[in-house]
Amino acid sequence: MKRRTSPSLLWRLVLWAALLLLVYQVWLFLHVWWWVDHNPDSSAFMVAQEKVLQTKNPDAEIQHRWVPYNRISNNLKRAVIAAEDAKFVDHEGFDWDGMQKAYEKNVKKGKIIAGGSTISQQLAKNLFLSGRRTPWRKLEEAMITVMLENMMSKRRILEIYLNSIEWGNGVFGAEAAARHYYHVSAAGLDTEQAAQLAAMVPNPRFYDSHRVARGLAKKTGIILARMNSAEVP
Repeated sequence: MKRRTSPSLLWRLVLWAALLLLVYQVWLFLHVWWWVDHNPDSSAFMVAQEKVLQTKNPDAEIQHRWVPYNRISNNLKRAVIAAEDAKFVDHEGFDWDGMQKAYEKNVKKGKIIAGGSTISQQLAKNLFLSGRRTPWRKLEEAMITVMLENMMSKRRILEIYLNSIEWGNGVFGAEAAARHYYHVSAAGLDTEQAAQLAAMVPNPRFYDSHRVARGLAKKTGIILARMNSAEVP
């Protein structure tokens, strides 16, 4: 005969789960609060990718150097906004129209070919969630996005984003990317260089190894045409 779990034990388990969730939320909140005026040394995604590199070469290190917002070319800011999140300065973390359009494209093609994530959502994922996939990952991402949008300015969100996203095999942030691909600083990127970097964002490791891919050139041209209408915080 099976023993039934007592109601009191179930309630204790529920309370413990709720407490752990609360502690996790406080941990997230404190990190976001700290990063309002302190620069993150790394991100969950950087740490994860460095470990991957070190499985092949124990001495491998990621390329990353933080630079302040005013030392990142406006060309790159415009290009990334044009490519990744045209409504960045207007929305509150989520582009519902963009999500709907991405869903319709994916349904039409029968596979995932488009995402609807905003810059804020991508930053939330990169800072905390690395590359692991769990059933509750999107919920975590949404909660962190709300914190970022309510505690940081759009300028600060974009500054951290441009300093933390992956731009190649072990290459993270605008400064490292500019030097890796063009041997210039992030401040010195011209319009075409910026557009090409923005075009690489969805698949940076592939484009790092395939820099003359036809698809990359096409995407770069599209972004160049959109850059002038991109609003930068």
